[in-house]
Amino acid sequence: MTPNRRELIAGGAALAATPAFAAVPSLVTKRPPVAERRFVSKAVEAEITRVSKLIADPTVRWMFGNCYPNTLDTTVLSLGEVGGKPDAFVITGDIPCLWLRDSAAQLRPYLHLVKRDPALGRLFRGLIGRQARSILIDPYANAFMQDPNAKTNLSWALHDDTEMKPGVAERKWEIGSLCYAIRLAYGYWRETGDTTPFDAEWKASAQAIVKTFREQQRKDGPGPYRFRRSAPEPTETLYRGTGLPTRPNGMIHSGFRPSDDACLYGQFVPANLFAMTTLRELAALSNAVGEPALAQDATALAAEVEAALKQFGTMTLPSGERVWAFEVDGYGNAVFMDDANVPSLSGMAYLGCVDATDPLWQRTLAACWSKDNPWYFEGKALTGIGGPHTGPGQVWPMSVIVRALTSTDPALLRASLSMLRGSQGGTGFIHEGVDIDDPTKFTRDWFAWANGLFGELVVHVAATRPQVLRETFA
Repeated sequence: MTPNRRELIAGGAALAATPAFAAVPSLVTKRPPVAERRFVSKAVEAEITRVSKLIADPTVRWMFGNCYPNTLDTTVLSLGEVGGKPDAFVITGDIPCLWLRDSAAQLRPYLHLVKRDPALGRLFRGLIGRQARSILIDPYANAFMQDPNAKTNLSWALHDDTEMKPGVAERKWEIGSLCYAIRLAYGYWRETGDTTPFDAEWKASAQAIVKTFREQQRKDGPGPYRFRRSAPEPTETLYRGTGLPTRPNGMIHSGFRPSDDACLYGQFVPANLFAMTTLRELAALSNAVGEPALAQDATALAAEVEAALKQFGTMTLPSGERVWAFEVDGYGNAVFMDDANVPSLSGMAYLGCVDATDPLWQRTLAACWSKDNPWYFEGKALTGIGGPHTGPGQVWPMSVIVRALTSTDPALLRASLSMLRGSQGGTGFIHEGVDIDDPTKFTRDWFAWANGLFGELVVHVAATRPQVLRETFA
């Protein structure tokens, strides 16, 4: 996505350290001092204490204590009010802007705790409101400024050839950005039953989401979105502003992947599966808040996308196996690969888009974690999936985490935790891309989404296979 993400950083996070885990004096917490933490949740602190007691491995326990609260400790840049309603601005980490995708994913690990802590509930409502207002600024944007009247201050976005509006930090059109906004709202509603965040402003943003998805079915042309960027990497820009030609077939077109790399073919299958799923979630929520017309529209669009995916979303590998494609163009061309960022083919069961036992997805997952995927790498320190964003020889620990989150197999969970334990390069945190042979070479020392995802995995293992956490790892 950005030049600074592509640089390899040898070193750890720069957060202040104070002693922790008296039984292991060499491992000190990387959390900021309490007075410097951006947001404190009693429920999250209790969860850290509860789960930490279940973890026998000192390094895994140390990493969990650092990573699980990282979003709250460091990225809740503000929590206030707009128009008498909560407003929360949650940055991605080392880039001080709000990504719709990242911020929604960053709060997900705390969703099961939201009813226990009114302050945590206010944070969720604040982010739901902020995301709705951001979408109303521009539903094609992926990242936003804290000041809705400010111009972007991201150096790599200053000269983009696109319609940049005040409040927009970057304008890379990604289907998943809007899907994550739906998922955040739906998840909060399902967990709490609270409908107060879903006011006229939120309903207008939901309507904008469905409208944008329909525009990008491209039944009547490419729609209003254009994007070009002058950059040395071809993945930073779209061919002639709209991407390579496609044949409309009911799928939604995406300019970019969740890695913020340009799609090769605009009909990006994992994001369409995610859209199909979240549109149905939007329909359920819309019915609950008295918007039956919106629910009907979302349901109809989800059915169109599902039909298109069934007809055009799969491909045959050279081995003869039928799998989900990564991207297609409607003309019969398809590419098979997988990228560590979610939505990915590997992440479909984690996102609830397919059943984890579905044979088609199981075949796809196996192919993603094999040499059939050009972005699958095996090294001395790490095995997993990376992507064009960080280049060859770089595995994203996120891929290891997401795979483990859909598994209850003790052997896979054990291997995943062991590999993640070794991937942190002495920093106590999860990074973006990690050199497959040298974990001290990595991108991004402050990547809150990945940190929270690791915390989510540990909580998952504690709930499903707690005996694995009673082990120590080499």
